[in-house]
Amino acid sequence: MTTAHKIALSAKHVTVMHGNFKAVDDVSLTLKAGEWMALVGPNGAGKSSLLKALAGLSPCTGEVTLLGKSWTEWSRRHRAQTLAWLGQAEAGQDDLTVYDVAMLGRLPHQSWLASPSPKDKAVVEVALKTVQAWEWRTRSLGQLSGGERQRVLLARALAVQADVYLMDEPLAGVDVPHQADWLEWVRCLTEQGAAVVSVLHELNLALQADALWVMAEGRLRHSGLPQDKATHQALSDVFQNRLQWREWQDEDTTRWVALPR
Repeated sequence: MTTAHKIALSAKHVTVMHGNFKAVDDVSLTLKAGEWMALVGPNGAGKSSLLKALAGLSPCTGEVTLLGKSWTEWSRRHRAQTLAWLGQAEAGQDDLTVYDVAMLGRLPHQSWLASPSPKDKAVVEVALKTVQAWEWRTRSLGQLSGGERQRVLLARALAVQADVYLMDEPLAGVDVPHQADWLEWVRCLTEQGAAVVSVLHELNLALQADALWVMAEGRLRHSGLPQDKATHQALSDVFQNRLQWREWQDEDTTRWVALPR
């Protein structure tokens, strides 16, 4: 994993066009190793488009660097070992077993046409047990519910053992207890030095991140700490003042909760 406080991912003046529509408009940002950033905003804000640009999956103008190097300085294999992607509503793997889907996360670490090594098998077992999917390992992905499927795709991402994780709506269809588990998994990743960016619609989970990036109409409107009044105001603004804020005490921790107005 990367050294704490090192810049894991950065973007300078990134713009993404979908035809004549500017989905992302001149966004600059920095993500440090060991940091979890929640990317939030209303539907159509450009969150997914920005995340795909950061992952190198969508053409953009501007500059994106991973661990201080531009995309052109990375081989495809090395980049796949360093950055793990979890997209929303991914398809095309329904006939594969849960175990084989998770093993796809090890492909960047394997030689061409090589069989999984003992280390690969051990990593996949840990990843599936982490997301509580080991007992499904012989089932096909198409036999699972949406929430179960999402947990398996998360296991695939965890199996990469990457430095940077980009997750687009990782909690779609995931029940509340496993959402709490996901928070613990993210914290484990960041404690090991990984950097995480997650697009979340679950605003109160996003407020437990290290910081928030607030987007609207393709632009980054605010970057700040979850407890800052400026962050609350930015969120209220992009959600058309339909939020109200409550302070919540959890033992020695003070958190803020967003409620519909």
